[in-house]
Amino acid sequence: MFEYFPGNYIWNLGVVATLNSGGTIDEVDRACRPIRDLAEQGSDVGTEEFMRSWRRVADQVEQQAVEAEKAGHRRTAGQKYLRAGAYLCQAERMLSNSSPERLPTYRHLLEVMEKSFELIDPRTTRVRIPFEGTTLPAYFTNASTDGRPVPTMIMWNGLDSTKEHMYTSGWPSEMAARGISVLQVDCPGSGEALRLQGLTSRVETEDWAAACVSFLEARSDVRSDRIGLVGWSLGGYYVPRAAAFEKRLALAVAWGANHNWGEVQKKRLEREGENPVPHYWEHVLWVWGSPDIPAFVEKAVRVNLNGVIDKITCPLLITHGTNDRQISVAYARESFAKAINAPKKDLRLFTPEEGATEHCGLDHLPHVAAYTADWIEDTLRELDA
Repeated sequence: MFEYFPGNYIWNLGVVATLNSGGTIDEVDRACRPIRDLAEQGSDVGTEEFMRSWRRVADQVEQQAVEAEKAGHRRTAGQKYLRAGAYLCQAERMLSNSSPERLPTYRHLLEVMEKSFELIDPRTTRVRIPFEGTTLPAYFTNASTDGRPVPTMIMWNGLDSTKEHMYTSGWPSEMAARGISVLQVDCPGSGEALRLQGLTSRVETEDWAAACVSFLEARSDVRSDRIGLVGWSLGGYYVPRAAAFEKRLALAVAWGANHNWGEVQKKRLEREGENPVPHYWEHVLWVWGSPDIPAFVEKAVRVNLNGVIDKITCPLLITHGTNDRQISVAYARESFAKAINAPKKDLRLFTPEEGATEHCGLDHLPHVAAYTADWIEDTLRELDA
């Protein structure tokens, strides 16, 4: 993995994720250069400075977008709004949830994303999915050009990403180019659902899977028999759990396995492996709505796929990097071995020689993204046959 900040895994992961999600190397360098010395003090130190340095560059790019829009250069403006959004995504992700800058930054990110949709991607719209008396915020990238129903993938994030990370990855747009719509959802415990609505995560992910499927079934431009589900990072638990119990799903993809996340938490308490974000324990308490670490660990113990993944009866893909420093590749092999009732199952392990070998393939995101898109296309073709 490209390591701009030697020895600082979390900050480096943010850099490579940004570079693989539309960021330019010059702008990322200008955001990172002023904080290189801070990086040597560890990932939790200097996150406010990280935010401000990246925000300066994001603000500059956004101002360029404003000027381009005033001049009538809509495409240039939209591209710059999108790039500013990609930088805000990563900068906001680094902050503690108690930081006073976090919510204002996230609200501004939502505005920037809306501007980019308006100018360069009108097929992507903001939608809300009815869920237990409230809604789940989402973006819908529509591949249907004439209103006819097309296959659709529901896309979920993990512990610390947002629907904005999903969109800026470019994967929804790539799927739409292949004729497959993508519903990018902030599930409970993530993104806008957590930040602005206070919805925390839970073990039973089939609850919000049912809400997503029902929402899509009500749309005339979605094939109700060709709704799939993909999720990365902690989505490697969320998705298989949901697919085990929500039988309307046509296929499922764990973009990075997470067979026994509860066990991983116990190892992290013993300082084994890398954390995904700074201020890690504060972050997980926020995501899971737990008052303290013992209460969180008691809940986290249930976050595993033992006795669950064998209930999956639709095609299943598991991808994983062999050098994933957060979630061991052994968990990918375990999920694959125990998914005994999937009519089709594939395990794709990415190596250091080819790239995409780190967590969720963030070090070479286009490589794992293309493989996943190809597998989905092939599987949909097989289902139709």
